[in-house]
Amino acid sequence: MSMNVLTRNALGRAVLGVAGMLLLLGAWWLMTVPFSPDGGMGQRFAPGPSLSTLFELLQGREIWIHIGASLQRVAVGLGFALLVGVPLGLLLGASSMMNATLSPAFQFLRMISPLSWMPIAVMAFGVGDKPVYFLLAFAAMWPIMLNTLAGVKQLDGRWMQLAQSLSATRWETLKGVIIPGILGHILTGTRLAIGIVWIVLVPCEMLGVSAGLGYFILDTRDRLAYHELMATVVLIGLLGFLLDTACRELYSYWSKSR
Repeated sequence: MSMNVLTRNALGRAVLGVAGMLLLLGAWWLMTVPFSPDGGMGQRFAPGPSLSTLFELLQGREIWIHIGASLQRVAVGLGFALLVGVPLGLLLGASSMMNATLSPAFQFLRMISPLSWMPIAVMAFGVGDKPVYFLLAFAAMWPIMLNTLAGVKQLDGRWMQLAQSLSATRWETLKGVIIPGILGHILTGTRLAIGIVWIVLVPCEMLGVSAGLGYFILDTRDRLAYHELMATVVLIGLLGFLLDTACRELYSYWSKSR
């Protein structure tokens, strides 16, 4: 089977994707095994991607508690980001004056790392889930807002003229023309936001919470359970990959249903 045929069908792409992941894990394993001067393999100076430890963790109940806590925080943070980012994007896209006034301030805030706000978030919201929600929402809001703004700017003006000619109200225009027209951009912004949130999540879960994958990494470090730590790193990458795949498939489904 030629490479061109492989890349043309879903099964072929899946095979190539699995091969790429195996190459990545193999390269990771090789980098953790130094070679001794006599040509043999010496003592590992760091744990490799311990898949057996990962399978053992997944058979227990504790890791699923941490996974559930992390996914809940991602869902809440992403929900707040959508509630704020989409209306802001609509506002900036609908009003050139608001865009000119607020865009510089938003661009300034966007360039500040969400992790920079960690001490302030703890002072404002205390220790627990609330500062984590704030930091995740702050990180996720910008790609959603900017993609919503881009979607509004790219709307076909003829559809707006048609809505006006039919005497559609603002709500009817928003529901029947604007939202369907920018939904693809919102989904793209959401996918980008998920990637950012998933990266920011782990350090945020080191803010005094008692569950979550970030907390579990700290716990494994304190227990010197480095194989569990590396297995958790693999798990974080796997879950992030699955979240991104789900969002990509949702966008593909929406594109085909148009």
